[in-house]
Amino acid sequence: MTREKSIIFTARIVSMIFTPFYLPLVGLVALFFLSYLQLLPLSYRLQVLILVYFFTILLPTYLIHLYRSHQGWTLIELGHRERRMVPYVISILCYITCIWLMNLQHIPHFMGSIVIAALVVQVVCAIINVWWKISTHTAAIGGVAGALFVFAEYFGFNPVWWFCLVFILAGVLGSARMILRQHTLGQVVGGFLIGMACSVVGIIYL
Repeated sequence: MTREKSIIFTARIVSMIFTPFYLPLVGLVALFFLSYLQLLPLSYRLQVLILVYFFTILLPTYLIHLYRSHQGWTLIELGHRERRMVPYVISILCYITCIWLMNLQHIPHFMGSIVIAALVVQVVCAIINVWWKISTHTAAIGGVAGALFVFAEYFGFNPVWWFCLVFILAGVLGSARMILRQHTLGQVVGGFLIGMACSVVGIIYL
C-alpha cells in the first residue's frame, strides 16, 4: 500500500469511527462519569445510554445504510450536498423519537437536553445544507465541545483535559474530511463552530 493510499484509508477509518451521531452518547457518558451523576445506579445509567445509543446511532446509521443501498450509492456519492437531505430527515426523526421516549420515561430534562442539543445541530445543518455543504462530522464534535462547556459550569468539573482531547480529535477529523475531499476548510471550521453554538443554545435554553 502506497503512502497516499494509506493516508486515504486512515481518513476513511477516522470518518467511520467518529460519525456525526455520537454527540448525545458522548455527552451523556461524560455527564454520568464526570459529575455527581456517577452516584446514580449503574443499571439506570446503562438504561439511558442504551436508549440513546439505539435511537441516535444504531437506528439512523442502519436506516441511512438501507437508503444508500437502495439507491446504489457509495458513501462518497451519498456525501453530495443534494443527496444529504433524506439522511438528515432520517436522523432528525430518530432523535425526535428518542426525546419523546425519554420524556415518556420521565428521564430528567437535563439529560434529554443533550439529545435536544444534538437535534438542534442536525436541524440547523440540514437547513444550511440547502445552500451550502456543511460538515456534520465536525458539527458533532463541536457539539461535544459546547456540551462540555455548559455542563462543566453546571456540575463544577474541570473540562480542560477533555477540551484538549476534543480539539485534537476535531483537528484529526476535519483533516480526514478534507483528505477525502468531502469538505473544504471553511466547511469543516464552520461545522465545528455551528455545532458548538447550537449545543450551548440547545442545552441552556431548550
